[in-house]
Amino acid sequence: MHMADALISPSIACAMYVCAGAVGAYCIKKIELQDDAKKIAMMGIMGAFVFATQMINFAIPGTGSSGHLSGGVLLAAILGPYAAFLTMMSVLLIQCLLFADGGLLALGANIWNMSFYGCFIGALIWKFMMQNGASKTKIILASLIACVLSLQLGAFSVVLETLVSGITSLPFAIFAAAMQPIHLAIGLVEGLITAAVLCFIYETRGEILWGIGNLASKTRLTFSKLFGVLSIATLTIAALLSLVASEFPDGLEWSLEKVAGTSELESQGSIYETALKLQESTALLPDYAFIDSQNPLGTSISGIVGALVVLILCIFACYLFRIFKSKTSV
Repeated sequence: MHMADALISPSIACAMYVCAGAVGAYCIKKIELQDDAKKIAMMGIMGAFVFATQMINFAIPGTGSSGHLSGGVLLAAILGPYAAFLTMMSVLLIQCLLFADGGLLALGANIWNMSFYGCFIGALIWKFMMQNGASKTKIILASLIACVLSLQLGAFSVVLETLVSGITSLPFAIFAAAMQPIHLAIGLVEGLITAAVLCFIYETRGEILWGIGNLASKTRLTFSKLFGVLSIATLTIAALLSLVASEFPDGLEWSLEKVAGTSELESQGSIYETALKLQESTALLPDYAFIDSQNPLGTSISGIVGALVVLILCIFACYLFRIFKSKTSV
């Protein structure tokens, strides 16, 4: 669901940057990291995990479309909404700058559409369903409901942002009619993937999950072993499973092709050209590949590099937040 710059006007792009930045600043104010090294480590490894899983597009049968995990609900269920949102911001920032995934002008909108609903609406659904204790059944239901709802809201936001931008001729009703059903299907698959990961954590180190009341202790793995399992899974997904990702267009691209006949809409104007040149200057592995090369090794390297950069960025940013908050509280 990464929007390209061609869908959004500069004024709406600026407004979405302000919205995403305001939520990010609020999350920095609210997040608690002073004495929680495990939470910082989980932000890093789960950010890397989400980055890796987003590289795997799964086909939606019978549609010619594909989807990928967004990850907001998964992160919120483990980290809480504030840490989850900041982690998603890190993932989307690295995707945009290093891999040219999503437009630079549209980055604020992408952060909002892919992070806000999953991390906050998803967190509300998760906490409500877990308030009297957790079970695998509850985890599965909460994951499905939260993922479906957050993707529906995110998809509709894309349609609204495109409409109010007014720089395309996409008909609102037809565009929405294409976006919502395909993202319903994607949301169901994401819900099942999210539930599988959360059920694994619930059975191995359940106290790590956020917002769960009256949880009987489940410690089949030490924290270091769980971190190791997640690290191995992340590297395996990034380096190997990414090679077998579906080549079908994702839900947004598929919808654009249905409505406009192409997903490659053009943008004109100096601000678009400047944004594109800036993004090209930072994108070391555009489209998760070596420049001007079809070597599949480029995809594997992209996955590994991206996951490591996200992990380092999340952990480094957390320690900066701790220093900042300790100084401002004096």
